[in-house]
Amino acid sequence: MFVIVAGGGKVGFYLAKELVGQGHEVVVIEREAHRAAEIEAELGSIVMVGMADEASVLREAGAERADLVAAVTGDDEDNLVICQVAKSRFHSDRTIARINNPKNAEIFQRLGIDDTVSATDVVLSMIEQEIPGQHLVPLLRLRHADVEVVEAIIQDRSAVVGRRLRDISLPSPSSIAVIIRDGTPIFPQPDTAVVAGDEVVAFTTSQNEPALRDALLGV
Repeated sequence: MFVIVAGGGKVGFYLAKELVGQGHEVVVIEREAHRAAEIEAELGSIVMVGMADEASVLREAGAERADLVAAVTGDDEDNLVICQVAKSRFHSDRTIARINNPKNAEIFQRLGIDDTVSATDVVLSMIEQEIPGQHLVPLLRLRHADVEVVEAIIQDRSAVVGRRLRDISLPSPSSIAVIIRDGTPIFPQPDTAVVAGDEVVAFTTSQNEPALRDALLGV
């Protein structure tokens, strides 16, 4: 696979290093000449100096044949422009943008960026898993669709305790995919009853998250 990594900071450097180690063809675009020289000293002649949001630079890097363009600079706006140029000018198969502000994820998706990666979201998700009962924990966002996989841990005080799934009103579209009870997965049926301590994994949309949270965790 041929990957263009836009941004030679720590994220871009280690990403390129791992990809090269896996046998992939990689080009790193870095705007600062001294930083590019440091990367070249470590990884070899896989780096070029330039502004990755410029079409001429992306063309020189080989964007016309790239399987993936990963924009991992420290600036959300730059990453958006890089991915948009790769998509619109070079019809890149797949673009991935690093984002610092999780609120930008929806905007990027609407503008045609295939995937976003937010370190803030990853850390927040890990923290929320240690604070059960407070929120829906985001597990996964599906590509090209506003579909999220979330988890809720049912508390003793939750209104759904003891109720069958058929009797629980969920926002539409939403559905419960699996219930993990005492470490054992249960693929629920309409007559499956919810008990305290259940880990409920559900599909929903970002718009329906608050309503789903109220339906499963409300008292």
